Amino acid sequence: MRPVLRAAVLGRPIAHSLSPVLHAAAYRVLGLDVDYGRRDLGEDEVLAFAAEHLGAPGAAEPVLAAARGQDWLGCSVTMPLKRAAVAAAGHVSDRVRLLGTANTLVRDHPSAPGVVHAENTDVDGILGALAAAGLDRAARGGTVGVLGNGGTATAAVLAATTLGADAVLFGVRDAARAAEVTALADALGLRWETIGQPDLLRRAPGLRAVVATLPPRAADVLAAHVPADAALPPLLDAAYDPWPSVLASAWSREVGPVASGLSMLLHQGIEQVRLFTARPRAAAGMPEPDWAAVTRAAADALGPAAG
Repeated sequence: MRPVLRAAVLGRPIAHSLSPVLHAAAYRVLGLDVDYGRRDLGEDEVLAFAAEHLGAPGAAEPVLAAARGQDWLGCSVTMPLKRAAVAAAGHVSDRVRLLGTANTLVRDHPSAPGVVHAENTDVDGILGALAAAGLDRAARGGTVGVLGNGGTATAAVLAATTLGADAVLFGVRDAARAAEVTALADALGLRWETIGQPDLLRRAPGLRAVVATLPPRAADVLAAHVPADAALPPLLDAAYDPWPSVLASAWSREVGPVASGLSMLLHQGIEQVRLFTARPRAAAGMPEPDWAAVTRAAADALGPAAG
């Protein structure tokens, strides 16, 4: 009997995660039978779960539940588990090493045969969402604005480097709490400045892009500071429930291009699908998929805000 291919998203709370919707649509287009579910786990449960289903960190061979006909591809990881997930891997990408967080655990990926590989595709999500909103990824220079100073903000800093930006402007409520993102900017050779969140929005017309990483509704009060009658850069508002957010609506009224957090979810999820399926696609001798078609199908499943 052919083993059932399995994957899951790990987090807490996890019941409302849209990752299963995205992944199911992608696997249908790829013609792969993958059972992708949700697992409600706390930070102290990640290592044991990963060891049982993906393999212990650094093990010569993944410890799989083969007797039960299971073949785990990997796990998507959401909050609050992204830091704990790093310890579950025997091999980590350069991104994970820089950020200290992982949103993807891959069993036996070609880049790390025989061990669990940790990756952070949040960077891909940010880049893909901004490109969908019209950002020219081939351009170089300029300053990227980042609202917030949490985990998604660190991914936005790394995305800024990938875009060839020269500097990052951080809009924060408390500059003393921005040490992690500013240290990362230093490590990447980016100039940076911390200012108040309303001030960042007032300076938006001079920025290459703005990434809002605040929790849902936290940016509502900032909408009043969106400049009127000014050319606005692409905005990615990582919050997507409710959508459109108050900030996104204000941006759109000024004819500024907007991407939702669902677009970020879409593009980071498609990169996870690439990673999860690399081994079974190679084993089956499958040609390189039409990733644009896979992305369109997943976007349709998520709804209009993901497009």
